[in-house]
Amino acid sequence: MNKKNILIIGDIISFAILTVIGFATHGETDTSYLPRLAAVFLPMVVGWFILIPWMGLFDEQIIANPKNLWRIILVMLFLAPLAATVRAAILGAAMLPLFPLILGSSNAIGMVVWRWLYIFIARRVAK
Repeated sequence: MNKKNILIIGDIISFAILTVIGFATHGETDTSYLPRLAAVFLPMVVGWFILIPWMGLFDEQIIANPKNLWRIILVMLFLAPLAATVRAAILGAAMLPLFPLILGSSNAIGMVVWRWLYIFIARRVAK
């Protein structure tokens, strides 16, 4: 499996885990919440894969350097408000102004951790 495919799978799994954790913090873990979960997860994933190529987050030279993890935060500044707005439209509900901030910051932290682990493991394997 090439590195780009590992990153794609890892990114999707990370978003899934982060979304489930977000719902669990509100006590929403049964299957009746799956449509609402999808309304958050899908816009995040689609938006992520549209935006990250522009930030070079699949470029081997960029992703190999932990100093470039700030790019994830920049992507989230654009992605979180977009995904929150799409979610509100899908659900036909109002969006609380705090939601994009929480969505973006929690996902930025989670994605930075995942991508940092990827860099750490990739360096260990390369040795």
